[in-house]
Amino acid sequence: MCDYSLERIASRPAVKGDRLITSNFAQGPTGGFAAESDPNTAVCLLPGTELVFQSIPQYGRRWLFWPRLAPSASARFRQINQHIRHCHHDALEFVDGTIVLLSRLNPGQRATVLQLPKTAGMGQSGTGKQRHPQQEQKRQAEFDRP
Repeated sequence: MCDYSLERIASRPAVKGDRLITSNFAQGPTGGFAAESDPNTAVCLLPGTELVFQSIPQYGRRWLFWPRLAPSASARFRQINQHIRHCHHDALEFVDGTIVLLSRLNPGQRATVLQLPKTAGMGQSGTGKQRHPQQEQKRQAEFDRP
């Protein structure tokens, strides 16, 4: 799935083994994944898709000069804050539970799609579990701190 902010950008679904690169499409505020071979096309992930980065990914706010490091190179794609219509929903959840919006990932980082999700019986997180909105806010509070 691609975030609402990527609606006007050419896109395609991810497939197992895809080699991706983080990108800021059209030099705008919207970030996401593109195929290494086609950096102008957004690659849309389904919730539950598992990826591994070539190295520990860096993220942060665009106006900060020092990036943060994610806790690991492995992550699972999910969507958060779906009850809020016009905000970024696409995010990665790392093994320790840290959630990072795709739009906050620094551009130019490489990842590989390891596994696509099973489609039956899955919740928002792609793990088969439903999360409560208050739990989402609490988990994201760590992410929003400078």
